[in-house]
Amino acid sequence: MKVSGFSFIRNALKYDYPIVEAITSILPVCDEFIIAVGKSDDETLQLIEAINSPKIKILHTDWDDALREGGRVLAVETDKALQAVAQDSDWAFYIQGDEVVHEQDLPAIREAMLKWKDTPKVDGLLFKYKHFYGSYQYIGNSRRWYRHEIRIVRPRIGVFSYRDAQGFRILPNQKLRVKPIDASIYHYGWVKPPKYQLQKRIEFHKLWHQSEIITTQEDYDYHDIDSLALFTGMHPAVMATRLERLNWEFEYDTSKRNLTFRNYLLQTIYNLTGVWLFEYRNYRRV
Repeated sequence: MKVSGFSFIRNALKYDYPIVEAITSILPVCDEFIIAVGKSDDETLQLIEAINSPKIKILHTDWDDALREGGRVLAVETDKALQAVAQDSDWAFYIQGDEVVHEQDLPAIREAMLKWKDTPKVDGLLFKYKHFYGSYQYIGNSRRWYRHEIRIVRPRIGVFSYRDAQGFRILPNQKLRVKPIDASIYHYGWVKPPKYQLQKRIEFHKLWHQSEIITTQEDYDYHDIDSLALFTGMHPAVMATRLERLNWEFEYDTSKRNLTFRNYLLQTIYNLTGVWLFEYRNYRRV
């Protein structure tokens, strides 16, 4: 079995992306890793080169910042990396620059890839998600967070990155047939020093909209959130240095709920029945 990892990145240092942790977290189960490095305002390229792994292959890209509708440029950059994976790879393992896989999940991931490798009706593998917010001790637990997404796909069957690169589809526009696996993506996109989080929000707003955010704030206000829960598990080992250098404080009363009536009702139904009504699913379980 041959596995290609792939991702994209730009301005990793400027916006404090854990891209090195992302790549190295899945490198043990990959035979190669394709990373599309966009022309940056910082030393992102040198950061990737410093990983110093023979598995890593760098694509030098220029982002088309005119592709603002729905974050389309993110999907375009994802596709550049996907199209460059080895022709004889059985699976392509996608990881975004703010996502990390726990080392304890690698055996289950490899087992699932082996199990479904020769089953053509399975187009991809579906991961669970843990969305961290504000600090490393809180996770989002409301309906604003997606609970699952595809991160391993079968290459060369017409798979392409969908919309803003959250998920995938197959040409012309079909949902992938997927198998869920017992593994999680640890999403750290909302855990940054407040100054960097605000800068990222201002910059990424431009990828979805023609207008720009104008603010007098110096730091991002993490308290503007609807619901959080305490995280009681262990973080991936590759995140240890980042946890040690956390230099801001964020405290949240987890008994506090700031939900709309609709979301409160749907959350209550889920708590009572385990049924998550009206969930967005960009995939078909088989």
